[in-house]
Amino acid sequence: MDSRELTAALEREFGGTQAARRTVARQARDLADAGKIETDRGHELTVSDVVENMADAPADRDLVERWNWWLGSLETAYGGYDRFTVRFVDDGPDVNA
Repeated sequence: MDSRELTAALEREFGGTQAARRTVARQARDLADAGKIETDRGHELTVSDVVENMADAPADRDLVERWNWWLGSLETAYGGYDRFTVRFVDDGPDVNA
């Protein structure tokens, strides 16, 4: 899966900050590299898979919440997905420091 393609698709479909898109794309890349989707669902993870599944989340959810919602569904169905959830988004140096 191409992280740049996913980042662009996330921006197009869900918006969010650049840091949030980058973080979700990194987690998706790690998930793809782990081969967990392929093992559990019988196919490689694609950009369209990510976008389609995140689109199923409630409409009032932001980008990271949508990602975590989908991963929560996978965790319930198969187990082993919690490690790919987003707990913190680093948006760069603290400008107030």
